[in-house]
Amino acid sequence: MILPKNASPDIGKLAKELRSGHRAALARAITLIESRRGDHQAAARDLVQALLPDTGKAVRVGITGSPGVGKSTTIDALGMFLIERGHKVAVLAVDPSSARTGGSILGDKTRMARLANSESAFIRPSPSSGTLGGVAAKTREAMLLCEAAGFDVVLVETVGIGQSETAVCDMTDFFLALMLPGAGDELQGIKKGLVELADMIAINKADGDNIKRANLAAAEYRGALHILSPRSKHWHPPVLTYSALTGTGMDALWQKILDHRTAMNASGEFAARRREQQVKWMWSMLEQRMMARLRADPAIRAKVKKTEAEVADGRITPAVAAEQIAEWLR
Repeated sequence: MILPKNASPDIGKLAKELRSGHRAALARAITLIESRRGDHQAAARDLVQALLPDTGKAVRVGITGSPGVGKSTTIDALGMFLIERGHKVAVLAVDPSSARTGGSILGDKTRMARLANSESAFIRPSPSSGTLGGVAAKTREAMLLCEAAGFDVVLVETVGIGQSETAVCDMTDFFLALMLPGAGDELQGIKKGLVELADMIAINKADGDNIKRANLAAAEYRGALHILSPRSKHWHPPVLTYSALTGTGMDALWQKILDHRTAMNASGEFAARRREQQVKWMWSMLEQRMMARLRADPAIRAKVKKTEAEVADGRITPAVAAEQIAEWLR
């Protein structure tokens, strides 16, 4: 959805439509926050601020895993499971952007056929645009808009190509890592950093001849988790097996997410984590704003170009160059 070139959005009207669950308004609002135009960005800040009291009530789940593990198929199955139980599900699916062209295929929606056709679901594919963690720069704001529109479960699908998954943990309540059975030595392939961040590991494709291999993989991951420090002293990450193809295990998977929320609320860690995420979000946006200033100011941009050439030619070190650029921003 493209905003008209000279669009001056009526924030009050847009907020009202969004609160009423108007899907087209939600799509327009996310397009607005993703816009790089200065006036659109200002309007987006006003919109999110106006909607802030209507946010924060949804269950936020980050889902990651290597390509081919079945993230989109899992989300389709889990989303339909939740919708059948009366939930409204929003999916923010982030596609990897080309490092060369900046383009993105945005094909995740085609792998969520049932969800895409449900009135109780909203799927928004967005390019990662090179952002670390495979999360689009505006995913946090998009999540708040979905909550304001009445979606009580927000699923954030990450690129899952080895970038820092910390970005996902800093915006969700529950971090789910998907793994495959029989993909070689599970302990050799284990990503220590990812597993330490995960609130649960789920082994997909536990169906047919794969069931035995899935159970073996689960046992190995359970053994590995015993020697790693859990993310929270109030929650030891479980390891489950399930099948996105048949839907088997979806009820147990969702129940663990609810159990985690109950445990975090009882210990006070849930509220503490949400507060910490807000502060981290502020610093992240400040860094983005500083970079935007570098690109927007013609005088600074010209100096940066000259400094880049000096670094490339070996006349000054990158450390000295970074200090010079930081001085220009003061």
